[in-house]
Amino acid sequence: MEAWFDPRFFGTVFVTLFVIMDPPGVIPVFLGMTGGRTRDERRRMAGQAVLTAFTVITLFAVAGEWILRYLGLSLAALQGAGGLLLLIVALQLLTGQHDTVQASSNPTTNIAMVPLGTPLLAGPGAIVATILFVRDANGRADLVALALGIVAVCLVLWLAMRYSVAIISVIKETGVLLLSRIAGLLLSAIAVQLIADSVTQFVKAGGA
Repeated sequence: MEAWFDPRFFGTVFVTLFVIMDPPGVIPVFLGMTGGRTRDERRRMAGQAVLTAFTVITLFAVAGEWILRYLGLSLAALQGAGGLLLLIVALQLLTGQHDTVQASSNPTTNIAMVPLGTPLLAGPGAIVATILFVRDANGRADLVALALGIVAVCLVLWLAMRYSVAIISVIKETGVLLLSRIAGLLLSAIAVQLIADSVTQFVKAGGA
């Protein structure tokens, strides 16, 4: 009788996506990008960001290869585009421009979807990894393990951001400002790495 669930594949999916999406590392970025928001707004945005990330990853798990093939795109191009978008967000955090834009923008503007939900949480790395996992899945047990792995990582992400709000009472808004600068530096490094990986893949493809 065929097993309905593959724990080994689940572990591989969970650990890989956990490392890529990095729930602990998301906390300072989340606090920095939601500076000036109320506690309830931060909690709501945490849920919206994770829901957005889950939707994007699920979409690419189901139809990722078809979407890329239809548009004539490669995984390297997806990585490069995501890296450039993250670099813009990182520079805004580093220079404080994000605070200015946020304060002067429409209060209904929802940064929980973009750039928090994607490409920060559901970024090129997570999308590419998910597409590769779908390729490697062998039968229903692996597909169930993949689905549960995605859900488990998203749950950890939500818990990390949801309860990061408690940090505000300790570090205050000044601490959030400091964290936003540190987050901008880290995010810029991630962005540059994505762009470098993209260029490397293009160079390899051109030399093949």
